[in-house]
Amino acid sequence: MLNRQSISQALLLTGLGGALASSSIIAGTTLLLAIVGGYLIKQQTLIKEGWEVPKELRLIHFAFWFFVVTSVASWIAEGFEYEGGKTLGAHARLILFWPLAIALIGAKVNARTIFAAYMVSCGVICLLFLTELAGNSWSLTTTLRQRFGPGINPIHFGNLALLSALLAAAGAFFFHSQRQKTLSVLAILLGIGALAVALMSQTRSNLIALPALLPFFALLIPGRKKILAIAVLGAIAFTAVFNSERFTDSLEAVLEGKIDNSLEMRIEAWQLAWNQFLENPVMGSGLSGYHEAASRHEDDTFLACCTDHAHNDLLQQAATKGITGILSWLFLLAIPFAIFIRQTRNQNRTVSILATAGALVPSGYLVFGLTEAAFDRSLFLTYYLVSIAAISAAMLHELELSYTRKRKRKVSATIITKNEEDHIAACLSSVRPIADEIIVLDSGSTDKTVEIARQYADIVEITDWPGFGIQKQRALELASGDWVLSIDADERVSPALAREINHTLSDPDADAYRLPWAVTLYGKRLDFGRSGRAPLRLFRREGVRFSSAMVHEKILVPEDRKIRSMRGRLTHFTHRNFGHALEKSAKYAWLGSQEKFRKGKRTRFLVYPTLRGLMTFLQVYVFRLGFLDGSVGFLVAVTYAQGSFNKYAGLWTLTRTERQKSRE
Repeated sequence: MLNRQSISQALLLTGLGGALASSSIIAGTTLLLAIVGGYLIKQQTLIKEGWEVPKELRLIHFAFWFFVVTSVASWIAEGFEYEGGKTLGAHARLILFWPLAIALIGAKVNARTIFAAYMVSCGVICLLFLTELAGNSWSLTTTLRQRFGPGINPIHFGNLALLSALLAAAGAFFFHSQRQKTLSVLAILLGIGALAVALMSQTRSNLIALPALLPFFALLIPGRKKILAIAVLGAIAFTAVFNSERFTDSLEAVLEGKIDNSLEMRIEAWQLAWNQFLENPVMGSGLSGYHEAASRHEDDTFLACCTDHAHNDLLQQAATKGITGILSWLFLLAIPFAIFIRQTRNQNRTVSILATAGALVPSGYLVFGLTEAAFDRSLFLTYYLVSIAAISAAMLHELELSYTRKRKRKVSATIITKNEEDHIAACLSSVRPIADEIIVLDSGSTDKTVEIARQYADIVEITDWPGFGIQKQRALELASGDWVLSIDADERVSPALAREINHTLSDPDADAYRLPWAVTLYGKRLDFGRSGRAPLRLFRREGVRFSSAMVHEKILVPEDRKIRSMRGRLTHFTHRNFGHALEKSAKYAWLGSQEKFRKGKRTRFLVYPTLRGLMTFLQVYVFRLGFLDGSVGFLVAVTYAQGSFNKYAGLWTLTRTERQKSRE
């Protein structure tokens, strides 16, 4: 009998297969199946195992969804045109990122699987080329003259062959690091085969992409060998580019002041797309707008090559979707790239290789998009979707497995408290796996905070309340560890963060670390908005002190110290309920008003507090992507905006009182 898990997986596979392989109409009807299947798998397996959705995955998911949403809006604005519907059908498959990524994470896909898949893709590319060659009686000249024949688009085929070749080359680095020389050599051979096919496609964007992408491999080569590697990679790129007859002919023509017909048509298409953007910069001309405008062209050559798209990704998105299209295109490339490139410096070799491979994909699409509307092509979209989902899933999996080393430094955890009986036990329990010494400094609690703290902490002392900065400095002075973790009573060190800290402090690569917050409010974990911050919490004790601020104190680290961020999350239960949120906001706002007044800050007009409140809302809800946290994210943004207004309104009242006294 089929159980719910089997049905969920069947829904997922059916949806993925239908949406990726079918026409736009069928794809649209099967998307729902994929989403339902992926959601059920997520609910039934990963969350039950205690898995928390990585922030990186949510960011990439946002990029993919935003691209689709802007396409839907453009299609609606143009009046549901048929051609626009076809384009939307291609774009809509990007929604499948989430169920696909969840399924791959649930399957614990790893680096070996990913790079083996790219080796297979290189093998398929070589096989397709050999099939075309055999169909032309093994005449290489005929095959190249026909650019692989009528069944293959040489641009699409050439671009994806190049990218697959480079990803297989990254796989060679991985297999070499695993001391699997046979697989490493096989990856190199398959990559060379696919690269040869890519260059024989005579696709000019490949000749730009190759020298642009090869330098990424320098990230994988250590020490002094890096300089030699850059020289070798440069020589390979130079030889490949200038050995292309099509490229050299085009270059000679440009130098002579001539432009070949193909390039001339593209320039004309770019101009048409740009004019459409200028006519409607906000929403563009609609998904079918460029097609309709291009179809009115009188030149048959132009109609044959440039009717469907503008041969440039950025201009295509600008023409059809306006500014929102430009943003969606930028997010689709920049967000995955930023996530991957950050991990290229990871000390774990497997993670850094996967990250390099991941960074290659959006970088390649950026270059391909110079002469091709890649994100309007189903094949390009599918390749991008599957590659980003698969590599990100594998990288996140390998990251979790990479925290294996044991801590070699003594760590002191310091916590200041007052009436924190609801939080203190969970807080102290969470730091025990990483702390050799726990210090609690209480400022006169009237509940059971001190009693509970003595059950967990090594040192518990009671003092007066001089303000946050001075109190935390007092706690720091009690610490004896080489490293200090300074956290608040309403914070928790997650198990993943504890593993990362213990692993990192076996051989630290910095002198202080920021620990990203995961604020939990009203039953929801927030990843963005104010929760997107990563406060400095872990540092080498020597030479560090706290500022003396009454509120919003700072950890003062010597200028020559290196500060980095960890990936694990510091769970923050900042408010018990909404009433506590209002109480805490009002308290901090008034303390902030007094602090600014004491430092000589003044404001004479209430418009300034109003503007500060508005800017805080925009910063938290829009610029820091607080809207991705849903309704709770909106409530948090409004609360922080109110707190910001109150702080500067309080400063206004203090300024007003001072002025009135000066007149008396």
